[in-house]
Amino acid sequence: MVGRRAHGPSPFEASIGFSRALRVGPVTAVSGTAPIEPDGSSTPGDATAQARRCWTIVLDALREVGVSPRDVVRTRTYLTDAADAEAAGRVHAEFFGDLRPAATMVLVKELLRPEWRVEVEADAYSPDLS
Repeated sequence: MVGRRAHGPSPFEASIGFSRALRVGPVTAVSGTAPIEPDGSSTPGDATAQARRCWTIVLDALREVGVSPRDVVRTRTYLTDAADAEAAGRVHAEFFGDLRPAATMVLVKELLRPEWRVEVEADAYSPDLS
C-alpha cells in the first residue's frame, strides 16, 4: 500500500505490525492510541492525564503525515469506566474545541494494559492534500 506513515511511542506498533497513522491520498486513519510515554511506559494518572497524552500522540502523528487537526472528521474514545466520560470529554474539547468532529465514546470492559483508562482513534479527510 502506498501512503505516508507515522510512528509513535507504542512498543506494540512493531510487534503487532501497524502504523500510528496512515495517510493515503486525502484520507488519514490514526490507529487506536493509548496513553504511552516516549519510553514505552504508561502515562500515570487519571483519565484526564491519559486522554491528554492520547490526543497529543494523535496530533503529533497527524502532523507527521502533513495533516492538521482541522482535517479530523471523526474521533472515537474508549473508556474502561463510565465515570471518566466527563473528564475525557473535556479533554476532547480542549483539543478540538470549535472544530467539533463527529465523535463516539464507548465503554469497554478493558484495554490492553490494565492501567489504561482511555484509548482513542481519529480519522481525517484532507482533499487538498491528495
